[in-house]
Amino acid sequence: MRKETEIRVICTDRNGFHQESQTGIFTGTKDTWPRDYKYGGPSKVQKLPVIHINPAQACQSVLGFGGAFTDASCYLLDGLDTNERSIVMKRLFSNSEGMGFNVGRLTVGQCDFGRYPYSYDDVPDDVEMKHFTIEPDRECMIPIIQEALAINPDLFLLSSPWSPPGWMKTGGLMTGGWMRQKYLGAYAEYYLRYLLAYHAEGIRIHALTAQNESETDQLSLMPACYWHPEMEMAFLRDELLPRLKQNGLEDTELWIMDHNYLMWRRARWMLDDPALKAVVKGIAFHPYEGPAESMSMLHEAHPEIDAHMTEQGSGFSPTPEAICENGAMYVDMMRNWSRSIFCWNIALDETGKPHIGPFFQHGKQDGGGLLQVHSGTSKVIYGCQFWALGHFSKHVRRGAVRLSSTCDLQGIRQVAFRNPDGGYVVVLVNPGPATEATLVVGERHAQVPVPETAMMTLLFQ
Repeated sequence: MRKETEIRVICTDRNGFHQESQTGIFTGTKDTWPRDYKYGGPSKVQKLPVIHINPAQACQSVLGFGGAFTDASCYLLDGLDTNERSIVMKRLFSNSEGMGFNVGRLTVGQCDFGRYPYSYDDVPDDVEMKHFTIEPDRECMIPIIQEALAINPDLFLLSSPWSPPGWMKTGGLMTGGWMRQKYLGAYAEYYLRYLLAYHAEGIRIHALTAQNESETDQLSLMPACYWHPEMEMAFLRDELLPRLKQNGLEDTELWIMDHNYLMWRRARWMLDDPALKAVVKGIAFHPYEGPAESMSMLHEAHPEIDAHMTEQGSGFSPTPEAICENGAMYVDMMRNWSRSIFCWNIALDETGKPHIGPFFQHGKQDGGGLLQVHSGTSKVIYGCQFWALGHFSKHVRRGAVRLSSTCDLQGIRQVAFRNPDGGYVVVLVNPGPATEATLVVGERHAQVPVPETAMMTLLFQ
């Protein structure tokens, strides 16, 4: 049990990853602040920049942090020998032995990061789903998800399709095309059978989206599908939801959009429909186009609906600069009302494979993924996303609340949380030179050294 005056500091910089670098101490209260400090506003304590946290002003609660169980990721993890895979899985999903990732995204059928395209029913016009099967997922995807659940039973799972079966779309292919309205009912049955089949395997899916990135066909070079927003609304509200209720899955959350910040007006327009808003729980965002502030703009319009970051791909290089770059993005996501962060592939090889699409992860030919499994040696290396996201997932518990906070030190990114047990977590990102800041929490303050090019987690009571 830490003393109330003690600050534990976990730091990633040029000296190492997630090292306990120093212990700070709250040295004063409001009564001992210098006279030039103005309570509640930007100022300087002992002429240092101030990070001010307001414990009385709570924002959104936290769902969690994790990555995507793509076919590529599960294939690579499944290929590790049993002992190595056990070590890797614990480093990913165990809180006591690893980063404690507690959310995961599943692909309904194949995505672009996989070995070959497939759906669960490729027989044209099989609207009764007589040929439906999840057999392609039994080879490695289902076993890896089950192994993750055995380590962390509280894993929250989201499912997202990249494409319906090709015969439900214009063009008749998994790659590109538009969803056809006459098959909405058949597709709802298809999606229901997927959820039930996974449930029978002991895998409960807690939330779903209708389509990944519904306003692009990805040059028709990978599984993808255009969806008009009215069609997405009708599918979720009128076709899928009744089937969920009839089959005891009514607590499955419906999330909309699953696309870039730039598309936030699509979600706002959809939620202006009262019937849809009544059944939607979340909005799924990606960060590839537009500013993170788009989530705040949508929150202002529809504050009752949760925001989630459901995909974030990056390069791989585990350098302090790359860790800070990703960490700064994660801070911005949480400061703009996101309740969760799902990174993209959990694992890829050193060339960004397996993939069947036109893109290496985030356009960078250095592999991507939370970790890499080398194609020749099976050596496992952990990347910048793993280390950056771990500064959140290892310490910010599900049910924590984000607290209002400000910082008058240019270049520093920060976000603060209070865990369900009352403990505080502050995540700082400093991409610049070494400095020092004054941390002010309520009526307490402490001096905190901030190393150069560093990501830090501060823990205190």
